[in-house]
Amino acid sequence: MDHVLVNSALLGGIVGLILALTGAGGAILAVPLLLFGLHLGVAEAAPVGLLAVGVSAALGAVMGLRARLVRYRAAMLMAAVGTVFSPVGLWLAHRLPNGPLALIFAAVLAYVALRMFRQGTTGTPQPVQGDQPVQPCQLHGGTGRFVWTAACTRAIALAGIGAGFLSGLLGVGGGFVIVPALQKATNAPVQAIMATSLAVITLVSASGVISTALIGRMNWQVGVPFAAGAMIGMLGGRLIGNRLSGQRLQQAFAVVAGLIAIGMVAKVAMAA
Repeated sequence: MDHVLVNSALLGGIVGLILALTGAGGAILAVPLLLFGLHLGVAEAAPVGLLAVGVSAALGAVMGLRARLVRYRAAMLMAAVGTVFSPVGLWLAHRLPNGPLALIFAAVLAYVALRMFRQGTTGTPQPVQGDQPVQPCQLHGGTGRFVWTAACTRAIALAGIGAGFLSGLLGVGGGFVIVPALQKATNAPVQAIMATSLAVITLVSASGVISTALIGRMNWQVGVPFAAGAMIGMLGGRLIGNRLSGQRLQQAFAVVAGLIAIGMVAKVAMAA
């Protein structure tokens, strides 16, 4: 038992460190680390990863709220919709065999790896005025809040559906869905988008964890030390993050994530 607790905390520390150094997308490595490190199935590892992701995201969300960066109405809408679809993903996760579920996760991980590698190579391009279509969600110049229209509400809700479903199905926070969706649908600054994403991840993750606990499928013996390790790793990562190159870190994360995705496919193939 002590061996499991120590390994869980160490793996959680790795997740927290990656999350602090690379952003919300780094949390997607939580489930693969549990698969390879503790030999859990995807359906068992997903809620444990979600617990760690939610606790870590809550820390960033609180800091964003204090800095008045969170667009809380958008966050509440995405979280409300995501909360409805998170149990749907959880229901499906416990009915799919481990092999196909691992392949779905590997495909999502490969997508995130490719996207982050491109970002690390080219940086985040700034839109040219007049060269981009007007986003459906525009910030009001006086209040700094979104001007809500039907198109804006629809775009925000769709992002919440994707994040909620994937959080239940795969135990990922959904930041890799929320951030690009908000970048495409709004003219909010990057800092506000990241803070809002963390707030949504916190609320949706809490829904997934509660749903899993209510049906008695949460492995608390692994989840608690894993989440505690993630918190410590995230705090430590924030202390050293400013000294490292963000683009190089993204490239390194992308390579590691890509290799893990290949490893997950190979593991399924060998078990077949």
